[in-house]
Amino acid sequence: MNDTFLFVMDLMGTVAFAFSGAMLAIKKGMDVFGVSILALTTAVGGGVIRDLIIGQIPPVTFRNPVYALTAVGTANVVFWVLYLVRRKREKPRIPAVYYEKLLFWLDTLGLAAFTVEGTMAGAGHGWFLMIFVGVLTGVGGGVLRDMMAGETPSIFVKRVYACACLAGAAAVVVLGRWVGREAAMVTGFVLILIIRFLAAHFRWDLPRIT
Repeated sequence: MNDTFLFVMDLMGTVAFAFSGAMLAIKKGMDVFGVSILALTTAVGGGVIRDLIIGQIPPVTFRNPVYALTAVGTANVVFWVLYLVRRKREKPRIPAVYYEKLLFWLDTLGLAAFTVEGTMAGAGHGWFLMIFVGVLTGVGGGVLRDMMAGETPSIFVKRVYACACLAGAAAVVVLGRWVGREAAMVTGFVLILIIRFLAAHFRWDLPRIT
């Protein structure tokens, strides 16, 4: 049951982040190869860095290609659907407000899924490392995506981006000792979704100098 649950979390995060990476690449005017690479990097980047830190060599992505293939497949579906739609409708544009909402929820789903899965991947290495690699798994792919696309990484500017991951990872670690792994992961996942939704709704931001 644990392995199946983790696999579902991995696939959910992979599809969500691949979708968000593909959408950003398309917005930047990249070709189909660029869209595939950016989606792949977004989907597996955090997990690869995590595996290197905890000593899983080679990283899971290279030992089980299902994640990379899922990411590339998702990117190509997004690309070719939009390509065909735009050819038939003379390049219709997605309104900025809807694009931002779509990217926000894709990012949020990817963050939640990868954070809780990454936290459990660090099990047995102590609570601090579990939380650290959980947050890193959640935000790593998005940071690489934004840097490759020439954007300021969302972790530095978006509302409580990494803080939501931190809260979710901490919940997984603490509750995992009392209610079991699956219940702790579900709680952490939902907590991240709630924090991100509230941050967007009430426009919560961390302090900054402007």
